[in-house]
Amino acid sequence: MGDIRERIVTRIARELKDGDYVNLGIGMPTLVANYVPPGIDITLHSENGMLGVGPYPTEDEVDPDLINAGKETVTELPGCSYFSSADSFAMVRGGHIDLTVLGALQVDREGNLANWMIPGKMVKGMGGAMDLVAGAKKVVVAMEHTTKDGGHKILQRCTLPFTGLKVVNLIVTELAVIDVTPDGLVLREIAVDTTVEKVKAATGADLIMPERVGTFG
Repeated sequence: MGDIRERIVTRIARELKDGDYVNLGIGMPTLVANYVPPGIDITLHSENGMLGVGPYPTEDEVDPDLINAGKETVTELPGCSYFSSADSFAMVRGGHIDLTVLGALQVDREGNLANWMIPGKMVKGMGGAMDLVAGAKKVVVAMEHTTKDGGHKILQRCTLPFTGLKVVNLIVTELAVIDVTPDGLVLREIAVDTTVEKVKAATGADLIMPERVGTFG
């Protein structure tokens, strides 16, 4: 499991561009910050009102007042600023976030995203996801390719309640890197230890095959 998560977030980190303002969702997406490539300087935004979020603290650095949106303790970088949640969401809604990385329950061929609830199960709330997918310039989904029992999470059409419609730009799983385009889902890369056939079998939507499919991992 650890290797899977590391493979996914390491590949996503390659999507970061120098100077980007980035929001990382709760869970696996937060790990992207650990793999920012050398020479790339990004500014992390947290929707609870922090810009310039630093790495997780060591034991002697812990400040209980410094937390991210996932209620994890963090540190601050030089130049870090604080503001209300209202101002933070104004940044998101105003289109000032270059890239957001979010987990997903389902994504479909149109880039529709379902990531906040499963009917009949406990709902913790959608957090800032609905605003982030509507306001961020690029939306990247970080998730395992299938459910624990092997069911499809990449579908022709989501069956769970939507978080946003036609919002996802890129899907990165432990098996594949998939571009969401107006024509459908384009298979850009596969993991070094899998095959195109295995990726197709694990995907519940049609995949467009370019002339060359790269590898990662």
